[in-house]
Amino acid sequence: MTNHIVLYEPLMPANTGNIARTCAATGATLDLIYPLGFELSDRNMKRAGLDYWDNVNLVEHDDLDAFMATLPDTQHLYLITKFSDLVYTDQDFSDTDADHYFMFGKETTGLPKDFMDKYHDRCLRIPMTDKVRALNLANSVAIVIYEAVRQQHFTGLEEHHVYPHDKWK
Repeated sequence: MTNHIVLYEPLMPANTGNIARTCAATGATLDLIYPLGFELSDRNMKRAGLDYWDNVNLVEHDDLDAFMATLPDTQHLYLITKFSDLVYTDQDFSDTDADHYFMFGKETTGLPKDFMDKYHDRCLRIPMTDKVRALNLANSVAIVIYEAVRQQHFTGLEEHHVYPHDKWK
């Protein structure tokens, strides 16, 4: 089982860097769908990801069609959008025999409407007030992926760790 964080045409390098760090922390694969709004060598992206880049499984896709061609099916594809009545916590992500794909749209315009229409039953939202248009992309990714790994009983993740210079000792 692999969780995938799929970013459709991300624009902000710092968001992508922070998301890469979250992928390293959760063991998720980071799928980037081109075009990107920055170069992968962007210093802001690299800085946000810190020294964790070696621990990120990064997969690049030329476009949305190229990404979709890599999926065995769409049963475990989830489009995260504010344009849904289905809440992400009501979805069952617990199947550890399947790969799960959590797709997030670009920061300014989200996912293409025709794509969301086609996969309307796969659209999930994060509840929020009507006071903001959207949450920060990196925060949204963290919210959803940690719900998924919680449902998967944190498979492959350390729930306890002893640090060489533990502050509690």
